[in-house]
Amino acid sequence: QVQLVESGGGLVQSGGSLRLSCAASGSFFTINAMGWYRQAPGKQRELVASIGRSGSTNYVDSVKGRFTISRDNARNTVYLQMNSLKPEDTAAYYCNAATVLDAVYSRYLEVWGQGTLVTVSS
Repeated sequence: QVQLVESGGGLVQSGGSLRLSCAASGSFFTINAMGWYRQAPGKQRELVASIGRSGSTNYVDSVKGRFTISRDNARNTVYLQMNSLKPEDTAAYYCNAATVLDAVYSRYLEVWGQGTLVTVSS
């Protein structure tokens, strides 16, 4: 009923930049918070950045000053601009959306994207 499609991952050198996109489609009334998670080999999945519907943002300390999360509510899309990339940023990145399924906010669904790989070489 709701799908998230991610794009923008790839291979980049240290200090380079990438921009990830995640578009939601399907049957839902609106989207509350959206976020980006990442999971590196041998590590637990961590929340990298999140953004509320009104634009409030939060970041994990390791990416503050380098990454910027944004959203376009009209397009149901969330972005992650990643600058000054480091090898430790290498991971599979997953977007997440907290969707509201009806107009009276009685039904909710959390949805995950398929993942996009980011590899930063040294």
